[in-house]
Amino acid sequence: MIAKVTPEGLVIPPALLVGIEAVEIRKESDRITLIPTTGPDPILNLGKNPVPCGLPDASALHDQYLAGNDS
Repeated sequence: MIAKVTPEGLVIPPALLVGIEAVEIRKESDRITLIPTTGPDPILNLGKNPVPCGLPDASALHDQYLAGNDS
């Protein structure tokens, strides 16, 4: 299938997207790849269920604790 690219972009026929809610778009050299995603972006869930570590300021000073400079 060949599709015309216009100044507005590219139209992908809906028949090719049945059951797909979102896609990841990657451009590598001369190739554009559409990868169907499975659910919400995982980065949006970061920090929702933090691991307790017994430090009251770990979220503010995490870099210092990871580097071992906890003084």
